[in-house]
Amino acid sequence: MFKRLRAKFGKATAASPLALDTDNIPQHIAIIMDGNGRWAKSRGLPRIAGHHTGMKAVKRITMAADRLGVKCLTLYAFSTENWKRPKAEVEFLMKLPQEFLSIELNELVEKNVQVRMMGHKEGLPPHTLEAVEEAIRQTAGNTGLVLNFALNYGSRKEMIEAVKQIAESVREGQMDLEQIDDTAFSEKLLSSGLPDPDLLIRTSGELRLSNFMLWQLAYSEMWFTDVYWPEFTEEHFHEAVREYQRRARRYGGL
Repeated sequence: MFKRLRAKFGKATAASPLALDTDNIPQHIAIIMDGNGRWAKSRGLPRIAGHHTGMKAVKRITMAADRLGVKCLTLYAFSTENWKRPKAEVEFLMKLPQEFLSIELNELVEKNVQVRMMGHKEGLPPHTLEAVEEAIRQTAGNTGLVLNFALNYGSRKEMIEAVKQIAESVREGQMDLEQIDDTAFSEKLLSSGLPDPDLLIRTSGELRLSNFMLWQLAYSEMWFTDVYWPEFTEEHFHEAVREYQRRARRYGGL
């Protein structure tokens, strides 16, 4: 069954990039960056080595998205469930945004990339939050690719908080029940202001969404690959976009 699903949703190859239709580039691509730990284990390395190597893939794919003309790239960096991992691994993961941004921020500014964060700030260590907020501040005026980190993000929590906000607005008389629709709900989500993803990519062979953008992915094209995130290349990225371009998006119509 899983083989059939992968065949349907697309399987990555490292083939040489073929010409892409520049008029049909996904505006918003979301990626579940999975497989860092298994990549490290397969090489006899500690899991944290996989997370560290995965940073290079973040840089590689961010630049690839920018070259293709993608408007927004959302990367699932740390979920609300990832706090369940061993303390030492969590502490290492919380240092990665600071390390990545200290190395790459100048180039992101130069490339006109705007950094954003989509997630719950409470619970994040001060050094993590400070690094991200500084990057957001320094790139706020940039008008190119939006690099949106989903950090301490969980879609169910996001939606519950949106429902609470809407309920409070109704209770205070600021909104009528009849005004609650898709647009009103989307405006209360952490992704407010961004288009819904056109394409979701998940690496490492897992076939699930893992509490990621459950509302926003309603009509997204999905593409899964067995390739672990540290090995994910620009060629794999192009193959995902190429598969996206082969599909007809009907949004429930004919």
